[in-house]
Amino acid sequence: MKKGQTKCYIYTRVSTSIQVDGYSLDAQRGKLRKYAEYEDMTVVGEYSDEGFSGKNIQGRLEFQRMLNDIQDNKDGVEYVLVFKLSRFGRNAADVLNSLQLMQDFGVNLICVEDGIDSSKDSGKLMISVLSAVAEIERENIRTQTMAGREQKAREGKWNGGFAPYGYRLENGEMLIAEDEVEVIRAIFGRYIHTNDGVSGVAKYLNSRGYTKKLRQNGTIPGFSASFVKAVLDNPVYMGKIAYGRRRTEKKLGTRNEMHVVEQSEFPVYEGQHEAIISEEDWNLAHEKRKKNAYRREKVNDPKHAHILSGILKCPCCGKSLYGNISKAHSKDKKTRYYYYCKNTVTPTGHSCTFRVNIEQSEINDMIAAIISAMVNNPRFSEAIQEKIGSAVDTVDMEKQLETLQGQLRQTLGTKSRLERQMDSLDVSDPYYERKILDLQRRYDEQYGKIEEIEIQINELQAQIRSIRQEKISGDNIYRLLLAFDQVYAAATEVERKEFMRAFIERIELFPEKRKDGCWIRNIVFNFPVPLNGEEVTEFPLENEITIETVCLLTRV
Repeated sequence: MKKGQTKCYIYTRVSTSIQVDGYSLDAQRGKLRKYAEYEDMTVVGEYSDEGFSGKNIQGRLEFQRMLNDIQDNKDGVEYVLVFKLSRFGRNAADVLNSLQLMQDFGVNLICVEDGIDSSKDSGKLMISVLSAVAEIERENIRTQTMAGREQKAREGKWNGGFAPYGYRLENGEMLIAEDEVEVIRAIFGRYIHTNDGVSGVAKYLNSRGYTKKLRQNGTIPGFSASFVKAVLDNPVYMGKIAYGRRRTEKKLGTRNEMHVVEQSEFPVYEGQHEAIISEEDWNLAHEKRKKNAYRREKVNDPKHAHILSGILKCPCCGKSLYGNISKAHSKDKKTRYYYYCKNTVTPTGHSCTFRVNIEQSEINDMIAAIISAMVNNPRFSEAIQEKIGSAVDTVDMEKQLETLQGQLRQTLGTKSRLERQMDSLDVSDPYYERKILDLQRRYDEQYGKIEEIEIQINELQAQIRSIRQEKISGDNIYRLLLAFDQVYAAATEVERKEFMRAFIERIELFPEKRKDGCWIRNIVFNFPVPLNGEEVTEFPLENEITIETVCLLTRV
């Protein structure tokens, strides 16, 4: 590299709305490299997101990695090169915020095809205008796509994705699945003709030997209350096609964060498929659902927090234990709080025999005593000082996210291949109409698959953001640990719960309380902690000496 030569990154992206060869990743890279060579720049890093929309930067891992490298001054670059501004992003706020972040670290943006250089006076103004136009264009594409899907619903056709339970797809047509339909009829029959609610119907199915077929969009072997509810609320079973029952909407108070919202009103069209139950029975079930769909008011003290809710794990089924309340007794006027397993009370599709209510104060104090014993170890303070600067580990979640993004890329690739096949069909082919209809059906199915994967990705990204943006960061946890006894004693229950969730991933219990009074079998931390000269993420308490020490501490 020549002395003093300008360093740059190049960034490329393609999305589902781009089919033009000139926009391909290879084409973008080729043009950007030639531009860098012409301008006597050295490309020291390349970043590429394939199959991701420009609606926001969430999920564009390579884009975010590039911004992180810029903030870390990894390569000392002065420019980022993109083919067009729309490749950088289509959301005006994201484009301008990302550009501002880059410029804070002395890095400018060059859009080669648009002839824009943000280091020049007119550059940022042009970027503001074009990014707004790109956002409008993206919304137009989305509107056109949704209009096409609604038209299919008007025609009574299934709109892609997995067939609802009780049906199967064959050449794009929904047919009754004979090995599933009995369950659907049993759900409606039991719900309409008995006093059972959705939980009662689920219990009935699980106890009467009904078998739930496992499929890609439902992997829980048992019948849950939520499964029954979803069946009862779906007009598809009376031969109708509903459109827009769930919509992806922007979260209030955020710029780009989206979530799926159930709609109270939505259009319903006559379907081309065969009904499983009569419209009369569906209406009877729907009326009962409306009567039973009330919200219970929270009756416990709003200042009380179930400190270990969700962290404690059931020793029988492995699911989380949650907080429960016992109203004040007439004798002592005292309200009691417990942890319990929902799988023994509400049908969730999982069976469980752990019917013990564990008093909250007992186990809360025990966990606090264990942490106190750890932090008061003479070697703990010195070791913990070295840990400050670490953060909560999200590696497993990011791996899961990467897997989902791989599935999304694969589905988007399938969709793109189908588009190319449709474009390449010969209109003079005597079977043209049949071929185009078959390809169109397969093409439409991809939208449902894409939506389902995107929902999972959005949920996982929200969890990762929540961990990274946790009020109590990893650093603060370590600092709090150094003064745990004083801080925990002065904290409210809500603050104690926040601390426990940030520090502890899960607490595993014995099936029965030990003779020495201890429930806790193992504690798994969110990140390594120094203990007895080692860094550990788990603290097993099956050793009798350890248990005895902990129990003595809880009685002090």
